[in-house]
Amino acid sequence: MVLRGVLAVAVVIAGVGISVRFVTEPVSNHGESLAAGTVLAPDPSPASVLPPLSLGSPAHAALRTRRPAALEPPPKPDEATRARLYQQGMRTASGDTLSGVLRKAGVSRREAHAAISALGKLYDPRRMMPGQEITLTFKLGEPGEPGKPGAGNARPGRFMGFSLLPDIKSRVVVARKSDGGFSASQQERRLIRSQVRIQGAIQSSLFVAADKAGVPPSVLAELIRAYSWDVDFQRDIQPGDVFQVLFERLLDEQGRVIRAEGIVFASLTLSGKTHRIYRHELEDGQVDYFDEAGKSARKALMRTPINGARISSGYGKRRHPILRYTKMHQGVDFSAAKGTPIYAAGNGTITRAGRNGAYGKYVRIRHNEKYSTAYAHMSRIAKSARPGKRFKQGDVIGFVGSTGRSTGPHLHYEILRNGRQVNPLKVKMPSGYRLKGKELDRFQAMRAETDLLFAALKPDLSVASGN
Repeated sequence: MVLRGVLAVAVVIAGVGISVRFVTEPVSNHGESLAAGTVLAPDPSPASVLPPLSLGSPAHAALRTRRPAALEPPPKPDEATRARLYQQGMRTASGDTLSGVLRKAGVSRREAHAAISALGKLYDPRRMMPGQEITLTFKLGEPGEPGKPGAGNARPGRFMGFSLLPDIKSRVVVARKSDGGFSASQQERRLIRSQVRIQGAIQSSLFVAADKAGVPPSVLAELIRAYSWDVDFQRDIQPGDVFQVLFERLLDEQGRVIRAEGIVFASLTLSGKTHRIYRHELEDGQVDYFDEAGKSARKALMRTPINGARISSGYGKRRHPILRYTKMHQGVDFSAAKGTPIYAAGNGTITRAGRNGAYGKYVRIRHNEKYSTAYAHMSRIAKSARPGKRFKQGDVIGFVGSTGRSTGPHLHYEILRNGRQVNPLKVKMPSGYRLKGKELDRFQAMRAETDLLFAALKPDLSVASGN
């Protein structure tokens, strides 16, 4: 009897030991024991508050086992990758190649070749111009691998690709693929168009006043060209005259100015008289400037068929610098550097091109039955400028020189009316195109909207200050 009692007690104790083992030994989610040292957090489920011991079946006891705490979900791959990317901006110089730029940044020759080959499907790298911006992307290295520049590393990490702007409206991106190669894609840039109003008083010249007020060079050149048909910028400008201009500019997503666009409206007040012009697109797509009445600011003939020149001798009697006696000067001389382009003053047909005595290399254009223009002392005549050839206003007919009876490089320019020279600075220029009918109605509606826009905008003073 005593022996049977001892054996019964032993069986009960053994059963308890087995049950305790099932409850207290950690089990993984897959039913395997966790490695020693695994830290477990309290299970917030109701089962975790039940007694830790169960004398029931091992299967039921296992349901009471505490599970490992849920880990923090890993960041999304794109976020994790972005956190470890480094971008390096570079700008091409004259003579640079794309391959050379990538190699200079530490990209291997093999990877540079692979990336450029992918780019070639969308953009020819040979079209790159000096000043082209290129943004290279690297993946920062792990500990012990190359890291950011500045810590004695030759390059910032693994090369992931690059991007460039083939034009202002798009971006080409070359990116590394999962297989290690590269692919190229084109993205449209989101550009914002805004209007800017700038105005100022003129003390010495329109160029100086507008440049000081912050008018971009391209807009300033357009402003001078638009008014050059009626305004003599050397003689008509007086201290106290006023200019106003409304133009457009393109901004990128960060608000940075990408490019100044065309003039929408401009006004010049000269000696108390105001001259306004408006940009208007015709139904055929052509764009021109018109005054308030719808008359084109562009006249049939240009008073000054050359850019960036100064008048060195006007029309009238003068003492000839070579002949040393008073002689009638039947044109206007524009002093300019040798090789400066000379433009056709209007549409017409060339009647003479070649040497012409004291005029040196000379071209004459017949514009209509009444008007002709002549250009003298050229260094050379354009190859296409031959007698009988038609030219459009603004086409290059030759280049400034000092051939013939001349003391230095300049253009001698004449306007002939009915075969006789007249003063180019005073002759009333033939009128240009005039809007009529529905086209005039469209223009007047556009002009009213532009006037409202101009009045609503305050002059932008930050442009001149550079802010």
